[in-house]
Amino acid sequence: MNVRRPHISTAALAAVTALGLGTLTACSSDSAAAGSTDKFDVVASFYPMAFLAERIGGEHVSVTSLTEPGQEPHDLEISAKQTAQLEESDAALYLKGLQPTVDEAIGQSPVKTKIDAATLTSLEEHGTEAGGHEEEHAEEEHGHEHEHEHEGGKDPHIWLDPVKYAEVAEGVGKAFEKADPDHAADYKKNTAALVGELNELDEKFETGLADRKNSVFLTTHAAFGYLAERYGLTEEAISGLDPESEPSGARVKELQEMAKADGVTTVFYETLVSDKTAKTLAGDTGLKTDVLDPVEGITDASRGDDYFQVMEANLEALRTALGTK
Repeated sequence: MNVRRPHISTAALAAVTALGLGTLTACSSDSAAAGSTDKFDVVASFYPMAFLAERIGGEHVSVTSLTEPGQEPHDLEISAKQTAQLEESDAALYLKGLQPTVDEAIGQSPVKTKIDAATLTSLEEHGTEAGGHEEEHAEEEHGHEHEHEHEGGKDPHIWLDPVKYAEVAEGVGKAFEKADPDHAADYKKNTAALVGELNELDEKFETGLADRKNSVFLTTHAAFGYLAERYGLTEEAISGLDPESEPSGARVKELQEMAKADGVTTVFYETLVSDKTAKTLAGDTGLKTDVLDPVEGITDASRGDDYFQVMEANLEALRTALGTK
C-alpha cells in the first residue's frame, strides 16, 4: 500500500484510457452544437471535476458546476434547474460514490457523454485510519490493535493524490477528444500540460515530506487516505469518510492516547465544515489546530485560488505538523 508508484507516462496510459472510454456513451461529431452555448458544454459535479474540465477544455468548453462555492459537496441535492442543465449539456463529468444525488441524476439523464472519474483510476477502501503504516502503527507503536471502521464502498477522494488525479486527467482528456473531435489536438495538448503540473506537484510532496520527525497526522475528515499512502504517512481521522459524522467517546479517547504516544502536534480541520470537534479535541490534549483542505471547493477562506495553490498550502501545513527539515 505504501510502495512508491511511478509518475503516469504515455506508455502506461493505454489501460487507463481504454477503461475510461469504455464508460462513455458514443457522442456524434456535432454534439457540441446540442448544448446551450456554441461551445462544448460540460456539467461537472463539484470543484475537482470542474477544474479538470476547465484546464483540459480551455477555450473550447463551457463548464457548469453542480456544487456551488462554499457548499459541502457530500450534502448536494440536485435542483430542477440543474436537472435541466444536465439535459442540455454535451457531457457530464462526475465522481461516482461521492454525491449520491448526482449519481442518480446523471444516471437518469439523456446526456450523451457521461464520464465517471472513479473508473479512470483504482479506488480503495479506507476507514478512520489509512496510510502506509497502519499495521505497524496499530501493533508496534501502541501495543494493541485498532478497531478499523471501514465504511461501505470505496474512498472517492482520489484527487488528493496528484498521481491518481493525473490518471483521471488523462482519461478525461481522451473522453473530450472522442466527444468533440474537432478540438482533439488542443485537448491532448492541454491534458499533457496539466499532467506535467501534477507530476511536478507529486515531486514537491515527495521531496517536501521526505525528511520528517513524524509520519502520523490527525484530521477531522478521512479524506487524505490516498495522499497518506502515496507519501508513506498515516492518517488518523476523528470521523470517517462522511465529514458530518460524529465520533464516539471511545474513538476520541483512542485519538487522545494515540496523539500522546506518537507525538502528534496538530489536529487538522477543513474549511467547509465545522471546526468544533477539532478544536475540542485539540483543547483537551494540548494540541494546535490548522487547516488541511480537501479541496472540495474554493472559497474566500481557501489558502489559494485553485487546486495547485491549495495543495501546496496543504504541503506546507503537513511539513510544519510533521517536523520536516
